[in-house]
Amino acid sequence: MELCYIHMRIGIVLYPTFGGSGVLATELGKALSKIGHEVHFISYHQPARLDFFMENIFFHEVIIPQYPLFEYAPYETALAGKIVDIVKSAKLEILHVHYAIPHASAALLAKQILKEDNIHIPVVTTLHGTDITLVGREASYEPVVSWSINNSDAVTAVSHSLKADTLEHFHIRREIHVIPNFIDFTRFNKKPREHFKKAIAPNQEKILVHTSNFRKVKRVDDVIRIFEIVQNSISAKLLLIGDGPERSHIEKVCRELNVCDKVTFLGKQEAIEEILSVCDLFLLPSERESFGLSALEAMACEVPVISSNAGGLPEVIEDGVNGFLSNVGDVEKMAKDAIYILSDESRFTHFRKNSLMKAKEFDLAKILTQYVELYESVL
Repeated sequence: MELCYIHMRIGIVLYPTFGGSGVLATELGKALSKIGHEVHFISYHQPARLDFFMENIFFHEVIIPQYPLFEYAPYETALAGKIVDIVKSAKLEILHVHYAIPHASAALLAKQILKEDNIHIPVVTTLHGTDITLVGREASYEPVVSWSINNSDAVTAVSHSLKADTLEHFHIRREIHVIPNFIDFTRFNKKPREHFKKAIAPNQEKILVHTSNFRKVKRVDDVIRIFEIVQNSISAKLLLIGDGPERSHIEKVCRELNVCDKVTFLGKQEAIEEILSVCDLFLLPSERESFGLSALEAMACEVPVISSNAGGLPEVIEDGVNGFLSNVGDVEKMAKDAIYILSDESRFTHFRKNSLMKAKEFDLAKILTQYVELYESVL
């Protein structure tokens, strides 16, 4: 990754979880550090993907004081105070916040406080989806979301679909740049793991996979229903990566459809690329999906995708080329498309090659350049 830019001290404010926004923010920070920038992560917990020491990377934990007066501790206030402290002590030059609320609003509060000391800190806000499509649409949050977007020094969205949603539902009077999610091919690529594949599918069953945070919006029960139809036609196994509030319901659906012996719950996994390397098809029937980072990770490992046509998914999956798109809830069509791909080896190989080709359009090196140029434009 031979890029040469001015050295910057960058603060990244994020949620530290396994979700798409936390993953993108962490991987972006790690990539920035590799090309010489100093990166300071700010959150209430160490990010999930920040699991080893790296040069030029620092983590600052936001401590939330607990007082009997507060039923809910004021995280946004604690975060704003922490940002002020880190900007001063680390001499940060730019803040990149992921999610409009509470991160952008907290960063903008910190920016106003810092002005008292004649410190100017630009704020770049990246919109990821839930902050716009779910939380942000709450009437009580709308003024704060709109204000945070309008007063940021630059705003990005991870897909054209998310940008359109933002402009439709909020009072926006500024430009929003579309910079898509990315994939790091040094990590996500098909690895030779035949021994692992044989352990999961000893009789050469096709391996289907789904990964998410198991929320209702992901429609994981549809994943089970799709699989139930597929395995009636093709010998198959299903791997479920992740965990969340819908876990018990999904297990119940497995029992009802009598597929428990063919479904394996793997829980939260760090080395997802190792699992994807042995899989044949990725299922993503989400009700909403601002981009579909999990689908992109699968494609980088040469796994075609069967998904809904929600949100930004059509920007990642080309219908009939590297997978298939269907209306949300159309389980029968999704199953039919899955069988179509898996039932012919030459066709399956064709879809796999196309998946990798499409994923290369989102190579980290290409997307990183766009972020760095945006930072430089606001400095």
